[in-house]
Amino acid sequence: MIPVASPYLPSRERLDRYIDGIYSRRWLTNNGPLLEELTTRLEDYLGVENLLLVSNGTLALQIAYRVLNITGPGMKGADNERPEVITTPFTFVATSSSLAWEGATPRFVDIDPTTWCMNPKGIRSAITHRTRGIVPVHVFGNGCDVDAIDELAAEYDLKVVYDGAHAFGVKHRGKSLLRAGDATTLSFHSTKLFHTIEGGAIVFRHREDLLRAQRMIGFGIKNPEEIDLLGINAKMNEFQAAMGLCNLDEIEVNLGKRKKIWDLYTRELEPRYQLQEWHPECTRNYAYFPLLFESESQATAIQAHLLSNGCQARRYFYPSLDSIDFLGGGEAMPTSRDVASRILCLPLQSDMDTESAQRILACIP
Repeated sequence: MIPVASPYLPSRERLDRYIDGIYSRRWLTNNGPLLEELTTRLEDYLGVENLLLVSNGTLALQIAYRVLNITGPGMKGADNERPEVITTPFTFVATSSSLAWEGATPRFVDIDPTTWCMNPKGIRSAITHRTRGIVPVHVFGNGCDVDAIDELAAEYDLKVVYDGAHAFGVKHRGKSLLRAGDATTLSFHSTKLFHTIEGGAIVFRHREDLLRAQRMIGFGIKNPEEIDLLGINAKMNEFQAAMGLCNLDEIEVNLGKRKKIWDLYTRELEPRYQLQEWHPECTRNYAYFPLLFESESQATAIQAHLLSNGCQARRYFYPSLDSIDFLGGGEAMPTSRDVASRILCLPLQSDMDTESAQRILACIP
């Protein structure tokens, strides 16, 4: 079976050297030296400041919401209504379920039919007196229209948290896309382009938000005798950091192998099928290869044909989140539902060879 995604596993010898150091120091968590090294190196590689490593990408979202007062104690208004946060229905469920978990109602705005990112034209009409923030997603690493979104947020004095789970390493006008908004979150789950087995990060615009978040992920403890805010345990441990350091050492090799398969897919499929329209001022990171078919029946038939030939494809992202009752229901988002019904992500990972890619292409008419 060729899986849709597979973890990149770096040099075992390099990883063993990092683990030997962990055993020697007996320092497993609580801001250890490998975590500090990974933080510094990621800031340098990504071209960002105020980066905070956390234990997973969902907690990264929740911490960002809380630090920026999008969710948290006292967020209900005088009418005791739940706050609303504007977001996209075309994404992994964690973007919205993390809001619902925090007591907020996702207020969906439909997507652009070609870029598949949130359409900024729908944001203004979605803003109400209960709106607390905006959470767009750089879908498959494709940069949102950050200029339009940030301009609207400034006009209405709303915080913006970008879900950048797919956007590792992407640049916008020569600078990191992760610098947009008040914060951008990352997922370092094992199947991501860059991973720490499980893990995530938040890039804050302001240092004071980073400092508050640092205390928040350590139970709100300011010092051994003082706890000054409501916190939780969201710390990354040294073994996760060790894997991250190894993967960062080999990131260019990983990217090069992915690009080779991505280029082959593009040459063969772009003349016949709709691919995602990429932001013209953003670079690519070759994290995913989504393909849009003419109909849902065609997409599911090809998915079944691929599976019968030992190739897994996934319906990222299906179903459209506006159709899920526990996320608030509400108005249907027709473009998101349409795209979600017709899309497949093809297998793409660094250890794929050309023969495997050709086997997949042979299943797509």
